Amino acid sequence: MRAAVVVRYGPPEQVVVTDVRTPEPRPGEVLVRVEAAAVTAGDARLRAGRFPAGFGVLARLGVGLRGPRARILGGTLSGRIERVGRDVTRFSPGDLVAGMTGMRLGTHAEYATVRAASLVPKPAGVRHSDAAGVLFGGTTALWFLRQRARIRAGHRVLVNGASGAVGSSAVQIAAHLGATVTAVTSARNTAFVTGLGAHRVVDYTTTPVNRLDERFDIVFDAVGNISRAEGLRLLAPGGSLVLAVANLLDTLRARGPVLAGPARERAEDFGYLLDLVASGQFAPVTEVVGGLDRLPEAHRRVDTGRKVGNLVITPHSAAG
Repeated sequence: MRAAVVVRYGPPEQVVVTDVRTPEPRPGEVLVRVEAAAVTAGDARLRAGRFPAGFGVLARLGVGLRGPRARILGGTLSGRIERVGRDVTRFSPGDLVAGMTGMRLGTHAEYATVRAASLVPKPAGVRHSDAAGVLFGGTTALWFLRQRARIRAGHRVLVNGASGAVGSSAVQIAAHLGATVTAVTSARNTAFVTGLGAHRVVDYTTTPVNRLDERFDIVFDAVGNISRAEGLRLLAPGGSLVLAVANLLDTLRARGPVLAGPARERAEDFGYLLDLVASGQFAPVTEVVGGLDRLPEAHRRVDTGRKVGNLVITPHSAAG
C-alpha cells in the first residue's frame, strides 16, 4: 500500500509517500480502507518535532529522538472495514466506520489497523471527509467543555482561536449546549464564526484578548497564546480556564479553575459528534486537499497558523 512516511523531524518536505507493507489486524483490531483522514495541528507539530514549551525533551523521549517512532502520521479516519481480527464481533467487512487511533497514528495511508473499540459506525448521511474532519477538533472541544468545564446553558464562553479545527468546534458545541459565545479571530473570519453560532466576534488585530474588560464563565484557548494569568483575569467567579495547548509548567500547575492536558478519545464522543453532523446541528468545516501526495502542501498550510476548519486527505485519490 501507499503511505506518507516521516523519518526525521523537519519541514513539510519530510513527508514522503512510499510503498509499505499493508498491516494485518491483531486480535481486537480491524483493517480499514482509509477513505479520508484529517491533517491536524498535532500532525504538523509531530512532523516538525515542535512541542509546547518545556515538553521538548520529554516528548522526544516518548515519541522519538530524531523522528517520530510512528512514522505514518494521522490520528483520525473514516473508511470501510476490509478485514477483522480475532475476537472482533461488533464489526464485519464492508462496514463503514470512523474513529481515532491515539498515539498509534497511522491514518495517512491507504489502509490502517485500528482497535475496534476506537471505532463507531459512520452515519449513512455523513461524508467520509466530514466524518474524518470533525473528530480531532470536535473531541478536544467536547472533552474540555462538557466533561471538564461542565458547561451549561447560559454560560458566557470566550473561544480564542475560533476559526481553527478545535476553536470552530468549541464555538459550535458551546452554542449547541446553550452558551453565549464570544469568538476571538481575525476580521476576515467574522461571518464564518458567526455562522457557526458565535454571538459576538472580537478581532484580535484591533482588540487583543488581554485588553478585554469582560468576565466569562469559560475561557477556552484553542491556540496557546493566552497566558495563565491573562486567562484567569478574564474568568468570572467559579469559572474555568481551558488551555487546550498548554506548556509544561501550566500543565503541571493545572488545578482548580485551570484545565489542561490531553483530551480523551472516547468512542461515545465520536458517535455524539457524528450524530450532530448527520442531523445538521454541527458543521464539520472540512476542505479536501487531495490524495497522499498533497500532504506536504497540507502541512505547509497548517504551519501558517491561519488554517480555517479542517484539512482532509483522501488516500485513494489519484496523485497530483
